Amino acid sequence: MKKLLLLLLLATSLPGFSQKWNTSLSEAKTIASKENKPILLVFSGSDWCAPCIKLEKSVWQSDEFKKEANTGWVLVKADFPKKKNNQQSEEQKNQNKTLAEKYNKEGFFPLVVVLDKTGKVLGKTGYENIKASEYISLIKSFISR
Repeated sequence: MKKLLLLLLLATSLPGFSQKWNTSLSEAKTIASKENKPILLVFSGSDWCAPCIKLEKSVWQSDEFKKEANTGWVLVKADFPKKKNNQQSEEQKNQNKTLAEKYNKEGFFPLVVVLDKTGKVLGKTGYENIKASEYISLIKSFISR
């Protein structure tokens, strides 16, 4: 029992993969230019959009995605929460609205937009009921065109 407890403690204290989601496309472009990486722009309704929540759990929180995200892309999330306790600053709301006017005119949620380091659209997709590894391949397919 003590060995099991020790193993659990070690497993939960080891550093895991995590990714940094930016909230500013201009900051992301600066990083992307510096690191020569494409940008992954995600439009989400984190507290009301069921497919957004599924995508978060099945892909964005997966170990495969976290590992790939650290080396492959600069991440940007434009979130549009509706619940009062999840509201954002007016500045963030305006920034997200501007992003939506340029990259998500149709208002799809979730919408994943793959951009080059300058902000040019390479491809778009939404929620797909596929494994994280397949979703990563889909994202990569936009970049390799």
